[in-house]
Amino acid sequence: MIPFRKPTSVRGTLLALLLPSGIVLMGIAWLVHGFLLERMSRDFVESRLKDEVAFLEHQIRQSAGNIDTLRTGDYFQEVFHHAFAIQSPTQTIISPQAWEALLGPLLKSDQQGAIRVQGTGASNAPSDVLAFRKSLLVNDMRLVIIVSEDMAALQASQAELHAWTAIVSILLILLLVGVIWIGITLSMRPVISLQASLKKLQSGEISRINVHAPEEFRPLVKQLNQLLDFLDRRLERSRDALANLSHSVKTPIAAVRQILEDTSRALDGDLRHEMGSRLGDIDKQLEAEMRRSRFAGPQVGKSAYPVKQARDLLWMFGRLYPEKSFELSTKMAEERRWPIEEHDLSEILGNLLDNAGKWSSRCVELSLTEDNRQMQIAVADDGSGVAEDSIGELGKRGSRLDEQTPGHGLGLAIVCDIVDRYNGRTEFSQSPFGGLKVAVSFRLPG
Repeated sequence: MIPFRKPTSVRGTLLALLLPSGIVLMGIAWLVHGFLLERMSRDFVESRLKDEVAFLEHQIRQSAGNIDTLRTGDYFQEVFHHAFAIQSPTQTIISPQAWEALLGPLLKSDQQGAIRVQGTGASNAPSDVLAFRKSLLVNDMRLVIIVSEDMAALQASQAELHAWTAIVSILLILLLVGVIWIGITLSMRPVISLQASLKKLQSGEISRINVHAPEEFRPLVKQLNQLLDFLDRRLERSRDALANLSHSVKTPIAAVRQILEDTSRALDGDLRHEMGSRLGDIDKQLEAEMRRSRFAGPQVGKSAYPVKQARDLLWMFGRLYPEKSFELSTKMAEERRWPIEEHDLSEILGNLLDNAGKWSSRCVELSLTEDNRQMQIAVADDGSGVAEDSIGELGKRGSRLDEQTPGHGLGLAIVCDIVDRYNGRTEFSQSPFGGLKVAVSFRLPG
């Protein structure tokens, strides 16, 4: 037995599924057509035979049962294309005479209605007939009327019609193959265009995929372009991080190198302290850049539970700042998910709560809301706040390395960086409690 191997192409898969299915359905339709044709033909012939028996019965009753009067005249001209037999107590009429061997036994039978007789082997008589037999009483005389038809000729016509139906079915199957092939070819054109765009992208001719694809392919094109945007942003961040790191550690390294190369000076306590301070600066810069490199940004299939993470962080900062109150305000269910990577959400919430905790007087409020396909995080404190003319400087690129300086600038650059990766928005304003309020908003995909 040869095992079935699934085709490797979409075109092959569709043909392997649609073509056999079409052939099977056409074959079933052909078989059903043959059955219905046979059934309809039998019902039609039986109905005609029944009508002709009724006609003969009417003529016999009008002649008071005297079938001799039926030998002459034109009574049987209307039914002469069928064989018939009439039997009375005194005589029997069978026409044509060659059918006597076939109709004779039926006259003696007690069966009424339609009767199918096949394979009698009578000479000069058909081998397959359909007869309609009826017994009746006329003037206390029992008469039997039989009208029959040769089914062989009818079946020959049916076979011819059925054969033509098979030919038409085969032609329809060939037409179906052509239609399926054309449909598949037209449907695969966007894939070919996408493949060509990918080759141009690989060769550097284009920077983004711009294909007028059907609705089913648009999410794929969109995801590919989003992936390209994500890779470009990651490359840009890597270059920025290297530039920042190079600029930040160049001076400390030069100072340490100068001290080590100066053989005329002894390494006393002050020099050791200065070298340690310089190396500490380098370590802090490296730690800051490594921290930023762990941020994932938007990823398909990644999500987080904002309410659960917020409760865990509030519990932790409540222990870190026991003299201050951390409150959560939300109407969201705890099992609600946001399409944000868990580590990124923890960094956003952690940095905002840590800033607020350091600079608040007594309380910090964290608010989580979701409305009109917008996700929003807001952290407000009751501290001294930030001057109006300084709010615009918070979170800017020039201050994102100030992670070692206490104040509201601590971690805000990192928060802005993460939010930018999700195409979100960060807003700074005065808190209703008098301190600083930081609002971060994202748009739900869909």
